[in-house]
Amino acid sequence: MSNYKESIHENKLWYEKLPHPMALIFWILLFTYLLTLLVPSGVFQREEVNGRESVVPGTFEMVEAPLLSPLDVFFSIPQGMVSSASIIFIVFIAGGLFRLLSATNALENTVGTLIKKLGTERQTLTVWTMTFIFGMLGVVVGYEGNIALIPLAIFVGLALRGDLIVGLSMAVGGIGFGFAASPVNPYTVGVSQTIADIPLFSGFGLRTVMALVMLSIVAHHTSSYLKKIQASPQSSFAKGLSTQGMRLEKTLEEYCMGRVDFIVIFTFLIGLALILYGVFSLGWYINEISGVFLAIAVICGLLTGMKTNEMVEHLIKGAASVTGGALIIGVARAIQVLLEQGQIGDTIINALAVPVAQLPLMLSSIVMTLVHGAINIFIPSGSGQAMATMPIMIPLSDIIGMTRQTAILAFQIGDGFTNMISPTSGGTLAMLALAGVPYDKWLRYALPLIVKCFIASWLFMIFAVFIGWGASL
Repeated sequence: MSNYKESIHENKLWYEKLPHPMALIFWILLFTYLLTLLVPSGVFQREEVNGRESVVPGTFEMVEAPLLSPLDVFFSIPQGMVSSASIIFIVFIAGGLFRLLSATNALENTVGTLIKKLGTERQTLTVWTMTFIFGMLGVVVGYEGNIALIPLAIFVGLALRGDLIVGLSMAVGGIGFGFAASPVNPYTVGVSQTIADIPLFSGFGLRTVMALVMLSIVAHHTSSYLKKIQASPQSSFAKGLSTQGMRLEKTLEEYCMGRVDFIVIFTFLIGLALILYGVFSLGWYINEISGVFLAIAVICGLLTGMKTNEMVEHLIKGAASVTGGALIIGVARAIQVLLEQGQIGDTIINALAVPVAQLPLMLSSIVMTLVHGAINIFIPSGSGQAMATMPIMIPLSDIIGMTRQTAILAFQIGDGFTNMISPTSGGTLAMLALAGVPYDKWLRYALPLIVKCFIASWLFMIFAVFIGWGASL
């Protein structure tokens, strides 16, 4: 019997041997602690530029390494929970919101009616349409701001006779690549172009084309996967995962929208419109968005005649259903806490940036995307990475003959694309939590998609270098 079990284990593929996501991230946390003991501590001098703290190029110096104890690994976890509190709270609130909305049956009736109108034979059209809708939201709203839309995408994916991954791919892939390639991304493009002292959101045309190409790759990848699992259900990466409360319970012919459904959907759309206004006009971010989600839940509950106790129960049960994923976010944030305490983040940035200057220009542009992708694991914030790395990369691009616009595109690609598989990306972990999909299963699906998009983006990088894109700015 023992030999039989060992044989089964040996026949498993690498991704089937991955530990539980929480355990995986904890191992990364232990590795990070080991790095604080092995990697020399170093810092760049920083100065305030337009109200933001920015690195001063050429000022990197070694400093005395702070000695962290093994207990700091465990101390960093509650500190990570506190640091990522806003992301954790939006997961809890969004989980409660969609549990309450699901209880009204409005989401199910809306999705069922939509699929009935489109027709089940138009699955590919539906996948492409939904991917581009989510993509446009990623372009204009951002990444974390769309977290609460994940359950809606899951409903659509399951209604198409797909699995949890189908809905997650349309949403995370659409939002993620829309955000990553957005020509008007204020967190990456905006901050970087301000640092580079070039016109804000210049280079709109090439970035727009790249965004459309990336969303097309996502839509094709998703629709191909959908066809594959319909032909062979055993090939589903989400096999065995619970879809309770997220699957259409009736045949499509039975679905129609009633008065309550229109009230709930209208209230939800008004809430999204308020979020858009707040983000662009009032400077809102995660805390304000969470507050609007909570208000939507309360208003929908009142308008549909729910009793107070019933509303509270739905909110609590919804929050409880995403607890595991929410806690993973805090543990992942502990990785960054250790990097900051060990003062090795700047050392890693400096070590990764310097070799880029020794390569041929076209190759260096490609390597630059990978460097930013690696740094994104240690600095998951887009604007935070821009402030830490672009003051180094912009002068570096001047030295090696790369335009500043191209250097910013490399950062945009490296930072944005890896968001969707980085174990330290709070937004991604929050979306996975709402979908009930473990990190390891998502990684198995998403990794080939990310590789496809990286390869396509490198063609844009080579083209940008070839034409000297943005040289006149």
